[in-house]
Amino acid sequence: MGYSSSMKPALEIKNLSKTYAATKVVDNLSFSIAPGEIFGLLGPNGAGKSTTINMIGGVTRIGGGEINIYEHKITPHQSAPPQAKRLTGIMHQEIVADPFFTIQQALALHPGFFGIRRDHQWYDYLIDRLQLRPHIHKGMHQLSGGLKRRFMLAKALIHKPRLLILDEPTAGVDVELRHTLWQFIRDINASGTSILLTTHYLEEAQQMCNRIAILKDGCLVALEQTDILVQYERTRHFDLHLRSPMPTIPPVLQRFNPTLNKAGTRVSFVASANDDIGAIVAELVASKMVVHDITSSEPSLEEIFLRLTRETRPKH
Repeated sequence: MGYSSSMKPALEIKNLSKTYAATKVVDNLSFSIAPGEIFGLLGPNGAGKSTTINMIGGVTRIGGGEINIYEHKITPHQSAPPQAKRLTGIMHQEIVADPFFTIQQALALHPGFFGIRRDHQWYDYLIDRLQLRPHIHKGMHQLSGGLKRRFMLAKALIHKPRLLILDEPTAGVDVELRHTLWQFIRDINASGTSILLTTHYLEEAQQMCNRIAILKDGCLVALEQTDILVQYERTRHFDLHLRSPMPTIPPVLQRFNPTLNKAGTRVSFVASANDDIGAIVAELVASKMVVHDITSSEPSLEEIFLRLTRETRPKH
């Protein structure tokens, strides 16, 4: 997933806001996506993700701030210019398709909405990669949920956008199809397409995204490279495996709020980056506790996400 942050942004959002019925659903939001980047936009339901996407796509009018798509500006007083729409493809979370058209008819018509002539080779590539060939003469009512998702992705890409926005692209699909779509999205990205991804599957975000932004109540609470964000709390989870069972946890560990398994052979606790695990183990050995093995792990993106969206107050 290579990209250049030194180039002019594929998407730049500056102080974006939107209010519905006196409630700010997007509040002074700013971030940018570099050309060739896969950028994750995460947050719980109601955080403002879909509203942000709808403003980028021109479906919803901007309340305040501005959006630049490859330097084509959108403001509260200036709707998305044709060039910006042409450069953007959106796969919405909801199924958006005319039920009277077959897959073939819909994909044949769609490029024309952007003033673009249909590319037959690109059409064939999308149809075959997304395994739609046996279904091209079917209407929407004849498609399974997974086929509808694949069709929506093909429709978002049929006019060859340089910025692809995916709103929960794998919601409701089985594990096999999810992994197939992940690989396809990686291939599209490798060809130079910048991607904005929203997902509730945090494993998906951790594997796919160069950087991740987390929203809460319309505000940005985190924006960081994925690998750095996973280490956000600068903590590690430790499991001490004991050679012989112990009835209680020794005082040296009490400050870590540890837990002891039922067999009395494993103590689990979380330590900060400032804690010297070697010194802790030495103290345990001095207290006649024999440690057979130590295992540790970094906090997961899911843990970070839950902490930020449940406990952290948004930064305005």
